Amino acid sequence: MNKTVMLKSDFPELSLFKKGKVREIYDLGDTYLMVSSDRLSAFDVIMNQGIPFKGTVLNKISEFWFGMFDGIIENHLVTADVADYPKVCNKYKDLLTGRSMVVKKAELIPLECIVRGYISGSGWLEYQKSGTVCGIKLPDGLEQSAKLPEPLFTPSTKAEIGDHDMNISPEEGKKLVGEDVYSRIEDVAIKIYKTAYDYALERGIIIADTKMEFGIIDGEVILIDELLTPDSSRFWVKEDYRTGISPNSFDKQYVRDYLLSIDFNKQPPAPELPNEVVNNTSEKYLEVYKKLTGKSLTNEA
Repeated sequence: MNKTVMLKSDFPELSLFKKGKVREIYDLGDTYLMVSSDRLSAFDVIMNQGIPFKGTVLNKISEFWFGMFDGIIENHLVTADVADYPKVCNKYKDLLTGRSMVVKKAELIPLECIVRGYISGSGWLEYQKSGTVCGIKLPDGLEQSAKLPEPLFTPSTKAEIGDHDMNISPEEGKKLVGEDVYSRIEDVAIKIYKTAYDYALERGIIIADTKMEFGIIDGEVILIDELLTPDSSRFWVKEDYRTGISPNSFDKQYVRDYLLSIDFNKQPPAPELPNEVVNNTSEKYLEVYKKLTGKSLTNEA
């Protein structure tokens, strides 16, 4: 597997539809081509250095989970096999292999859909101030990283590049997307979280929380974007877990913790990441991929 870092894709013969914090999306006509770069975004700021293997890990883990949950809800994946891509992509197949997928076009539901099984991150900060998360009252006396009585569905807004996602209340979420769509998303998101949580726990990983995105095709809600990746989730090391701290993780929390240690103000420009931080982050992504799928990415052809 090629360790070359891709900070951005550059495919002149394809029509660029959208560039996100980590991905580029190209319009193929009836479908989109979604390409995962090795960029890393922390606190909604894109770092200058890429993380080796990161884009491939994100792509392949999403593909893995999409297959697992296909019976619960339809998703946008058409194929991740470059041999089945439209001919216009052939010129770029070496760059696309492993880090891309062709997906259905869906109407985006403008909501970040977060399921929290533990109190951490922005939820912990809010809880310390008001005893709530997204306006939802929680039991008194919880410690940082404590497990919640039941998984909690908490929405946030979808921010443009350079802006920050903002937690909102369930009531605000229902006003934004409608009660029927909100209820469907909440039900499916919690089902997916619970199933993935049990699966990962058997493999030494605690999924503390995760963020999902949904779209609509022909009036039906489907899963889109990425699913249960180290970018969209907190993956804690089960054997190291305890409350009162931010546990060791397999995700980009490692980078966030480094940035906090140098008093990063969470605004561009991004600071330079030391090689040690870059390499350790890459190892964490590769390790969680192996634990979840049973495969070693660096040994794949």
